[in-house]
This record gives sequence, structure tokens and C-alpha cells, in this order.
Amino acid sequence: MKDPGERTLRVFRTKKALDAFMVEEWAVVCREAVGRRGRFAAALSGGTTPVSFYERLAAPGPDLPWEKTHIFLADERCVPFDHPGSNFGMIEARLLRHVPIPPENIHPIQTRLGPSVAAAGYEEEIRAFFGLKDGEFPGFDLILLGLGEDGHTASLFPGDAALAEKRRFAAAVARAAPDHDRVTLTLPVINRAWVVVFLAAGGNKAAVLQAVLDRSGSGLPAGLVRPSQGQTVFLADKDAASLLSRRE
Repeated sequence: MKDPGERTLRVFRTKKALDAFMVEEWAVVCREAVGRRGRFAAALSGGTTPVSFYERLAAPGPDLPWEKTHIFLADERCVPFDHPGSNFGMIEARLLRHVPIPPENIHPIQTRLGPSVAAAGYEEEIRAFFGLKDGEFPGFDLILLGLGEDGHTASLFPGDAALAEKRRFAAAVARAAPDHDRVTLTLPVINRAWVVVFLAAGGNKAAVLQAVLDRSGSGLPAGLVRPSQGQTVFLADKDAASLLSRRE
């Protein structure tokens, strides 16, 4: 592991190579977490970028302690789980149904209840899982995030009130049609993770990745992800990293 608060970048020639490295990173963080406190708690994101990683993680490979692994979501759209836009539906189809993880170790956001009720319920589930008292925040072992072209990450969008949340673990996010309302983990939770990994692939992510890494985008939601006691790792393919200098 790196020093707390450190940000690192790794660039890969292909998305396949990026996925392979992420499987290795998952295994390292997972085993260290299980060795440290007997379980591994990860919050995952949807979108298209992590799909091939989930498929690779589900394929035969490292012997991982799935019975001690708990899967949460970084965010979710308020749609049924069988809707094409459901993050949980995608993760379940590409990963969870293919690995020996106990059903009770899977923690979806119950978005059928509506965004505000779902956010409150998700906070209570997280609080119970981590055994937290009032004023305490959870510490996920790994949070996997994407990087939107507008600088959003999870469902934290530029200018949204959820960015200013200081106390809650999860927040409701209103979105205009044709998008759907959402529930997202908040920055205080993300910034207490042990490891945060951003995945960025494709030339359409080049400008925002450059902005976040050179701090001109420090006000963007993704730029506000700075775990004080953990590490932030950016994994990018060569197209997403095409605007970065060698120094970066």
C-alpha cells in the first residue's frame, strides 16, 4: 500500500490490460482487508467502463474469499433492478451471479421506495453493517468509481446539493428526464475509504481526467475525492490518458 492521502496514476495500452491489473488490485485489497478485520467491504459503480472488469473478476482466476466479501453500491438509479439502467442489475448479471458470494453479503439500494426513503434506508443498512454510533462514518475497504465527462462521479454531479452534504452517508439526487432520480454515497463516506479507484477508458474521458489530475478540475465532484487516510488510484487506458504529460 502507498502512503495515506497519496494519489497515483497507472496508464495501460489496452482496456484488457487495465482490467487485468484491477483484478490483481482487487485481490490485494480484499486479502489485506480480510486479514485486518475479517471481511472485505466494497462499493461498486455502474456505467459501461467497469463491465469488462466485472466479467474478468467473475471468470476463473484468483481464489478469493467471497464468503467474507460484502458488496455495496456507490450509487443507483431509481429504476427496477431489471431495468437496463440499473447499476445493481448490471453488476448482478456480470459479476455476482457467477461467484460464490452469499446472498446476505449483497447490499443493493432499495430504490423502489423512492430516492429520499431509499437513501435513508441505505444509510441505516450501512450504519448497522459497520456498527456505527452517531457521528461516526463507515470506512469501506474499496470504492470503485467512474469518471463522467462533466466531472461527476458516483451520482455526485456539478452544482448538486448532495456535494455539500457533511453528515449523511447517502443522498437523494433529483435528475431531469430522460435521466432518473438517483441515490448516491456522499463525499464524507467516499473520502473515508481505504482505497478509491477511478476507472477511465476512451478518448472522451481525456479532458476530464487531465482536469482532475492537474487540479484545474479540483472543484469538480471527481476532484473533490481526496481520502485523507486512504489512497486514490486512477487507472486509465492510453486513450483516456492521451492529454496527460509524462510528468503527470
